[in-house]
Amino acid sequence: MTLSEQFTTVDAVVVRMRAFRAAWHPEDGVAVFNRVYLTVTEEIGQAVTDGVFPDRRAASALGVTFAARYLAAVDAAATGGRAPACWRPLLQYRRHPGVRPLQFALAGINAHIGHDLALAVVDTCRALGCRPADLEDEFDRVGDILALLEERIREELMPGPDLLEVADPLTHLLGCWSLERARDGAWLAARSLWQLRRLPDLAEEFTERLDRSVGLVGRMLLTPLAPRR
Repeated sequence: MTLSEQFTTVDAVVVRMRAFRAAWHPEDGVAVFNRVYLTVTEEIGQAVTDGVFPDRRAASALGVTFAARYLAAVDAAATGGRAPACWRPLLQYRRHPGVRPLQFALAGINAHIGHDLALAVVDTCRALGCRPADLEDEFDRVGDILALLEERIREELMPGPDLLEVADPLTHLLGCWSLERARDGAWLAARSLWQLRRLPDLAEEFTERLDRSVGLVGRMLLTPLAPRR
């Protein structure tokens, strides 16, 4: 049974993430991302309940399928398996003392949006018998929640009481990544994979290249930095 089959509701996913939060040390890099993503998932679940999404069934399916890829990566690491390349930097550097919490959070978001979201859209389309265009409203509304969350992350995890100094190397790392660009790339990747669904060899190659390229960005975001004085 796959994770997407085990978790059929957003509430079930939230329970699993809360269990991670209780089990992991708060300074663990994956725990930092998990706290962030738990907040997102709770907000998506509430939005589904409140009828914010035009199609509740589609929104719930997309949210659960999306989350299942993160949970699968965590499970793979826990059982000695091989997680997707996009998740490996965070899983490998999760206890590195030179990586700051903000880096951990953004590296997880990069992996999850840049790679997992595109594949989740395609998986949801197959499950519901629809096309990516039919999920565009749900995709955009999830993206809006993620955008608000990114602002909160930067406010809560930004080191020091003031804005980062220009000379701080973290300033340069943060300037190299954009959630908006990651969202746009995920939507383009989802549409491309949908067009390639009848060409499995090309679809597999495209997915592998996407995975590696997102992983490379994650590795950059996790560049160890000297402790801030």
